[in-house]
Amino acid sequence: MSKATDAPVSGWKKPGRLQAGATVGLIAPASPVSEEKTAKALANLAAQGFRVKEGAAMRARHGYLAGDDNARLAEAIAAEHVYGPRVSAAIDASHQSMGALQKATLEHVFAMRSILRPEQHARFDAAIDRALTVETR
Repeated sequence: MSKATDAPVSGWKKPGRLQAGATVGLIAPASPVSEEKTAKALANLAAQGFRVKEGAAMRARHGYLAGDDNARLAEAIAAEHVYGPRVSAAIDASHQSMGALQKATLEHVFAMRSILRPEQHARFDAAIDRALTVETR
């Protein structure tokens, strides 16, 4: 479905029902899943006759996330093999992480500037400008 129109996306086909014996992928596209919930999901899928392939970051921990951004993106790509919702979510999470890091870095830069003497501001500002624009010169 398209977010903008809620109409079916051209060319998409609804997949058929999975049959017993099929392999399904189990990933954690954002937050880590507890061992208890993971075990329950694995048992449930096995009871339905599915073989399960766990993603590499399924049990990984990276702060409050399941694995790092690249590991989650790789799992999403392996699970979907198209630019689908999991791939999109993994990219969005990566961009949010990068944005948060950039904001924290700038907060630190401004905190450093705030403790400088006024006569040091111009030199500091020029150094920051050079660091941010080195590839564009």
